[in-house]
Amino acid sequence: MAAPPRKGSYPTLNSEYRDRRADAIKRVIANHTIGKDCSGLFPDVVKNMKKLVYLYLMNYAKTQPELVILAVNTFVKNPLIRALAIRTMAMLRAEKILSYLATPLSRCLRDENPYVRKTAALCVAKVFDLKPEMCLEYGFIETLRDLVGDGNPMVVANAVTALADIHEAALAMPESEDENAPNKSLFIIDQSTLTKLLVALNECSEWGRIAILSTLSRYRTNDIDEAEHICERVMPQFQHANAAVVLGAIRVIMIHIKHVQREDLLKNLTRKMAPPLVTLISSAPEVQWVALRNINLLLQKRPELLQNEMRVFFCKYNDPPYVKVEKLDIMVRLATERNVDILLSELKEYASEVDVDFVRKAVRAVGQAAIKIEGAAERCVGVLMELIETRVSYVVQEAVIVIKDIFRKYPHSYEGIIPALCGSLEELDEPEARASLIWIVGEYAEKIENADELLGTFLESFKEESYAVQLQTLTAIVKLFLKKPDESQGIVQAVLQAATKDCDSADVRDRAYIYWRLLSSDPAAAKGVVLAARPPISLPQTTVSPAILEELVAEISSLASVYHKPAATFIGKGRLGAEDVKREDEDEGRERALQTVVNAQRTENLLDFDDEPAAEAGSSSADLASLGAPSASASGISQQTITNVAKSTNPLDELMDLFSSTSVAPSAPSPAPSPGFASPGFASPAVASPAPPAPQQQQQQQQQAQQAQQQQQNADPFASLNFGSASPAKAASPVQPQQQQQQQQPSNNKPQSAEEDLLGLF
Repeated sequence: MAAPPRKGSYPTLNSEYRDRRADAIKRVIANHTIGKDCSGLFPDVVKNMKKLVYLYLMNYAKTQPELVILAVNTFVKNPLIRALAIRTMAMLRAEKILSYLATPLSRCLRDENPYVRKTAALCVAKVFDLKPEMCLEYGFIETLRDLVGDGNPMVVANAVTALADIHEAALAMPESEDENAPNKSLFIIDQSTLTKLLVALNECSEWGRIAILSTLSRYRTNDIDEAEHICERVMPQFQHANAAVVLGAIRVIMIHIKHVQREDLLKNLTRKMAPPLVTLISSAPEVQWVALRNINLLLQKRPELLQNEMRVFFCKYNDPPYVKVEKLDIMVRLATERNVDILLSELKEYASEVDVDFVRKAVRAVGQAAIKIEGAAERCVGVLMELIETRVSYVVQEAVIVIKDIFRKYPHSYEGIIPALCGSLEELDEPEARASLIWIVGEYAEKIENADELLGTFLESFKEESYAVQLQTLTAIVKLFLKKPDESQGIVQAVLQAATKDCDSADVRDRAYIYWRLLSSDPAAAKGVVLAARPPISLPQTTVSPAILEELVAEISSLASVYHKPAATFIGKGRLGAEDVKREDEDEGRERALQTVVNAQRTENLLDFDDEPAAEAGSSSADLASLGAPSASASGISQQTITNVAKSTNPLDELMDLFSSTSVAPSAPSPAPSPGFASPGFASPAVASPAPPAPQQQQQQQQQAQQAQQQQQNADPFASLNFGSASPAKAASPVQPQQQQQQQQPSNNKPQSAEEDLLGLF
């Protein structure tokens, strides 16, 4: 009969029946998964060392490191599950476990079972992340290098993955002068390593192939034979069913193909690279989009890759919008004289769909094809005119914008369509479309009979138009005046008056003043400026610079190739987390406040007529210095500048103190006046004053006090400027007899501030 279970444990954990123990373990795992504390069951759970138990141990390894040590012996002694045991021990992220992990990990790296070896290889990377010097001390990294030549391809793949992770972690470590610190180059691919990787490539699983291909993409060679050998060995991976393997193989080929000089091999690589890319287009929409972004980069580098595969990128009715947009871009890149008719017929169909944004992009693609292929420009213009005849508002407006670009590319080729464009004026309600039509009218004003009437319609609503339309209207009317001065003198004067007096935009006003000055001073110069020949526009072949394109091609099948941005722009040391961004905002706010104070104190002080520096303000200087200390160094504001700001005085405070120095002194007890201010018969306000003196004696006392005060000010020009505190200078101020009587009131009254003194004057 089984012993009764202890208090605090599940009765079935100690059951003699295996199924009841398994059910109990499942209940424990379910409870700690939803957040309940099950650490009290640690001894009973460790007795049942199965796969689910490892989840329990990994969950409580950080909070219960002492109890985890109890399970180590069970891990090591059970040979049937030593692979799971070493994986679990490596997942226990506790410093106390590492000393117990070293010996089992060394044994598992040399275990006779390849499953144990491949599991132990990944454990080395986890140990290096926690304690790098331990991996160097026990020679784990050297053992991993030996495993790269293992006979089992899965062991090779895991060893390569671990070494790659360790290499990246070592590169991210800060510089250290410690001799025991790991070297930055822990995984260098040499000739022997390259041979081992190429041998294991065709025998690994898809995860192993991805790891090996990623490592091969790090390898750089200038040897022609070696580059050709790598391309030949990697080429069979194009036939793999996994998209990541295909893109990884394409990345390795694109890196090494620039050293290939055999024409037959180049043609073979280009021919075999197209089918796997086409296959990716038939995947799920998300995979399609990733593949399309990578294909876009590849076409920018090598446009001949998919030159015969235009139809593959035709949009389907059920494609998501983001997939359609990428396909449109790729179709324009693939457009040539041979396939432009197919492209135009397809784009014309897209212009009749219900998605407005997609229709606009399709119409714009027609214009891009016209700019790219000069021989097809006339056919593209014909398609655009057919679209304008549909009288669909957004189609007409986008077509007018596109035709403006075509006129920029081919200035005097399609002037016959201008009347049709002018006839569609009523359909144009968007600023960009209206500005495009105005540009066309102004550019060809000498060939349009009613150009002044057309531009006059825009002049009537000049104030309500957007700034872009106002700028184009102003320039177009000036062009009209330069081409037809006799017919447009009134309209050009009207637009210049409206632009300079009634317009809110500074850009429009400035341009109007420039035109006005040019037309009034030198009409010839005005023609040279306004009617100058503009360079024709062209369609850019790449979306990024050549150097960045080279970097992005080397990162095919990664986020960098999807975003079309280098990895350093969105990951790495230069990126900031949410807390860092918040801290930066606080520092910037503090810096802006300090800068405001500095700028305010640098302004001219109209009340300061003295040349000597201001008196010290120690407390204010300390407060301001402590306020701006965190951000002063960041913005370049020196500590001396902060101190000068703190010592300088506020003009409002000086104004108040100028009045308070001659007003009633506070009734609080104050020290006796200094000898320079004291005079016989003139007592301090803190003590009882004698009877009011005679007028002649009072006048003499006032003169003596004024002389003493003048001497004190000569010694210290800021002595009379105080900030509301009682001072001897105030005690010696001349006051009237009735004011002296007010000073003789009991001293329990509150002292008056400088503001109260200022108000008391009124």
